[in-house]
Amino acid sequence: MPSHARSWLAIAAVVAFGLVLALVLQERYHHRVLTLVFLWAAMGLAWNIISGYAGQISFGHQVFFGIGAYVTVLLVVKLALTPWIGMGIAVAVAVLAALLIGLPTFRLAGIYFGLATLAYPLIFRIVMDWLGYQEVAIPMMRERPAWFMQFSEPRSFDLLALGVLAATLVLSRAIETSRLGYRLRAVKENEQAAEAMGVDAFRAKMAAYVLSAAPAAVVGAVYIHAILFIVTPDAVFGLLVISQTLVVSLVGGIGTLWGPLIGAAIMVPVSEVLDSTVGDRLPGIQGVVYGAALMLIMLGAPEGLYWRVRQAVRARAERRAAPARAVTLPPMDTTPASAPTSTVLLEVRDVWKAFIGLQALSEVSFDVREREILGVIGPNGAGKTTLFNVLNGFLLPDRGTIRFRGETVTGLRPSGLCRRGLGRTFQVVRTFPRLSVLENVMVGAFVGERAVGRARAIAGDALSRVGLGDRADAFPGGLTTLELRLMELARCLATAPRLVLLDEPLAGLSTDGVDVMIAMIRRVRAGGVTVVIIEHTMQALLRLADRLLVLDQGRRLAEGAPAEVTRNPVVVEAYLGKRWLARMGTPAC
Repeated sequence: MPSHARSWLAIAAVVAFGLVLALVLQERYHHRVLTLVFLWAAMGLAWNIISGYAGQISFGHQVFFGIGAYVTVLLVVKLALTPWIGMGIAVAVAVLAALLIGLPTFRLAGIYFGLATLAYPLIFRIVMDWLGYQEVAIPMMRERPAWFMQFSEPRSFDLLALGVLAATLVLSRAIETSRLGYRLRAVKENEQAAEAMGVDAFRAKMAAYVLSAAPAAVVGAVYIHAILFIVTPDAVFGLLVISQTLVVSLVGGIGTLWGPLIGAAIMVPVSEVLDSTVGDRLPGIQGVVYGAALMLIMLGAPEGLYWRVRQAVRARAERRAAPARAVTLPPMDTTPASAPTSTVLLEVRDVWKAFIGLQALSEVSFDVREREILGVIGPNGAGKTTLFNVLNGFLLPDRGTIRFRGETVTGLRPSGLCRRGLGRTFQVVRTFPRLSVLENVMVGAFVGERAVGRARAIAGDALSRVGLGDRADAFPGGLTTLELRLMELARCLATAPRLVLLDEPLAGLSTDGVDVMIAMIRRVRAGGVTVVIIEHTMQALLRLADRLLVLDQGRRLAEGAPAEVTRNPVVVEAYLGKRWLARMGTPAC
């Protein structure tokens, strides 16, 4: 059975099991605990969309929970509007708030983003106090209690909370298996590599933030009607909400569909039972339990119970797997390789780049012709990788112009350049460790394809082209250095580039590995793709390049055919020094 079908069946099984529990339990207290499990699992899943999948840790996600609670209750109090309609309005308000919060906050990264999100629930608490809504009770509606979500039967709240959980599970699963889901996980694992593969990280994170706000608002609305009955700023915007959300997510495991559900199923009953049994003698025992659980998880399973179990299962499977095999390229196409043309594909004019006074690039100008292999050489610190970062959009030049396929692209983000046909690999291979080899390459395929099935087919074809077709289900951690470089090249090719920038693709390879990679680069050019390559292995580069560009101290030192450049005394001196040149007595290198 396909894995996606198994996941949907698992969701159906969880919902069915929850339904059975709701019908079987008798004690009102047990129903309350069950409702809490469902609601905190749903809240954890909502938080998981932005913090688990996208890796943007939000410490202020209770702001959407509180919006859901306050909007629905105030609509009942002020307009006598049913919370069934109020929840829809609350979702709209939460989505709008997510947009307004996300636009400035996502300009920050890492811990700075997380700390910035703390400000928003504090702001809402102050606003609610200032407006006079320190304590708003839900009015009793005796004539139509169900219409106002005021059930006398506790099973009704169980079923309502289960419905919220089911909807959040479906939303999370849909995101996880979508183009957006793959992109979010790529951003989480390595944002620069994701950008180079055409992922607009800012837009992806904003989409995740908005999608996570909606279920959080619904959870807040149901929680206030099922559990609290009175809404206060501290109760819905306070630290308790986010601490419970973090605990159930971290204990179970973030970045997965099942982590928050596992955490809620374990932590909520334990803390509630302790609170009801010894809470009067040990006030605050719930917080102590949560803190102890976090400490134990951080020590024994830092990534959560789900990932701990999954890693153990994967390690056992890898031990049983066959040993690594040599990479075998598919048969070479006998069609003669396309020769370089006179058409200029990339124009670089008078590019400058400095870092706090250090001039990394100065007056760099050159052209790249279609279907050629241009080698970029120079001593360490010559500015080669800085040049690639400028061409690829990771750095903005201080001066100068870059034109690609006739269009000025100076200042474009890496994702925009990738969508225009400019691909990139890195000096140190950048993988998405928790994605399989096939899924790594699918991230590149999504540049031109929205459909997951079609992207999977493109990725499989790209892996076959580089000889990794039988490693599609492996994970990057189990690959050799050569296989990692081939996988990164396949990921780049899946974007359908017109030009690829290869940053030291032969680094760390054995002699056989170098031969394989050289053959692969030739095959890439034979397919009509232009190649610009940085490489320190001169013998290999002389076998590959049609032309060489030499940089030294950020300036263009020489440019021309390999034989001409390697006999240039200025180039030899830049690499080996005047003493070597004088001792040899010849300009030949």
